[in-house]
Amino acid sequence: MPLNLPDKLPAIELLKEENIFVIDNSRATRQDIRPLRIVILNLMPLKITTETDLVRLLSNTPLQVEISFMKIKSHTSKNTPIEHMKAFYTDFDKMRDEKYDGMIITGAPVEQMDFEEVTYWDEITEIFDWARTHVTSTLYICWAAQAGLYHHYGVPKYPLDAKMFGIFAHRTLQPLYPIFRGFDDVFYVPHSRHTEVRKEDILKVPGLTLLSESEEAGVYMVMARNGREFFVTGHSEYSPLTLDTEYRRDLAKGLPIEMPRNYYVDDNPDKGVSVRWRAHANLLFSNWLNYFVYQETPFNIEEIK
Repeated sequence: MPLNLPDKLPAIELLKEENIFVIDNSRATRQDIRPLRIVILNLMPLKITTETDLVRLLSNTPLQVEISFMKIKSHTSKNTPIEHMKAFYTDFDKMRDEKYDGMIITGAPVEQMDFEEVTYWDEITEIFDWARTHVTSTLYICWAAQAGLYHHYGVPKYPLDAKMFGIFAHRTLQPLYPIFRGFDDVFYVPHSRHTEVRKEDILKVPGLTLLSESEEAGVYMVMARNGREFFVTGHSEYSPLTLDTEYRRDLAKGLPIEMPRNYYVDDNPDKGVSVRWRAHANLLFSNWLNYFVYQETPFNIEEIK
């Protein structure tokens, strides 16, 4: 079924070119069904790119999905046109009385700072707490996963000696769990981060379940509250060329950056990218929507608590 997106969102035309079925609000209002309401708090600097990546993965769903975009007042995006933000994003203050079936909170380019040093830390932790009573299931990605684990459960993050950068093999620790329905024994995920959370800290917290890890990349997925919270340290949503763009950008700036591991064909950037994570990225998001949002959320959305 299609995604219900704000009229004229750039992702609509971009994804139509990929033959992904999306509709705008005007058409969606003529369909007599109760859509799943998903809110995305997009903290990434390139908003339109992240919107398109996430919408692409949310498109394979059994029901109509209504997407809303949230922003925080205490930070102004420098890399996205202000007209785009005004047209498609709403301040948290104006959304706090709403309830949602699902929520996605993205990464942010602040991971090398202490959490409390982030200028919008107070506002974002308020949103973390709000989500617990206003959202059926919340998916925290990359920095948001580290921030959520720290805020809710006191799990610290640690700096890495070198950036975790590339495509890494992962395995499931709970293979029969519904979030992994259809997964292979080994699956691949992009990572791009300077910090990590550690297995030993996760295992100390009774309310956390470690679901997946990687020998090279460490902790990948942690669950809490029977699936009402998922913390995912990688970027399954990345498009094929995202790491390539990051790599070439940092090279051009003269920054210390190693070539992304296990990414290029024969480790040669001139030969292009070997995409090994697309199928499992689609499974991750469709399983989350199906088993932890659609099958768990009440028909009357106001009953979420």
